[in-house]
Amino acid sequence: MLPRLRILIDLLHGNANASLATHSLAVAGYPFASAVPFATDERHRPILLLSRLAEHTQNLAADTRASLLIYGDDIDGEVSRVSLIGQLRPFEPEMTLVERYLRYQPAAERFLQIGDFRFHRLEPSQVRVIGGFGQAAWLDGERLTGAAALTLDQEREALAALLPAVPAGGELLGVDCFGIDLRRGGRRSRVAFAAASTAESIIAVGKRALAKA
Repeated sequence: MLPRLRILIDLLHGNANASLATHSLAVAGYPFASAVPFATDERHRPILLLSRLAEHTQNLAADTRASLLIYGDDIDGEVSRVSLIGQLRPFEPEMTLVERYLRYQPAAERFLQIGDFRFHRLEPSQVRVIGGFGQAAWLDGERLTGAAALTLDQEREALAALLPAVPAGGELLGVDCFGIDLRRGGRRSRVAFAAASTAESIIAVGKRALAKA
């Protein structure tokens, strides 16, 4: 059984889309759910590129409280899933983070050129993690933001070193202390490490993991 923090991080890094719930302005008192693409920043926090005209963005302008649902594959009736609850606010990312987002969401480049879209980041206060039947628990948001992480510069160095080791047909998206994200056959693929790595060992650990992928 995987630790709940590991389930959370693997789902965040292994999925391209999520369900976003905001507080509806049009129908007061009710939640408004929408489908959104996302990626993660260097501290595993979800970042979203949202249009200023979108219903959910207008909702967030009035109330930044939101929830993001991400779920894994259905395997023998078991679906791992996480719900992150917190504040979803706009922010100005540094260029290295924009580059990371576009590796995960390349179709978003045209939205950046339009100029109507703005980056938002979810600061989780609580997270509900369900790893399968009978495997549910709440985690404090600081468990995620305080987990082992690389800086964006450390990730860039690791990506350059790991690129020659990527299996044929794979596209390297990102690397973190818990695994490597690839795109293969048009689908996101997560190569998880057996244990959390450090910045000093990430390249060696990553090469061994890619050799088995």
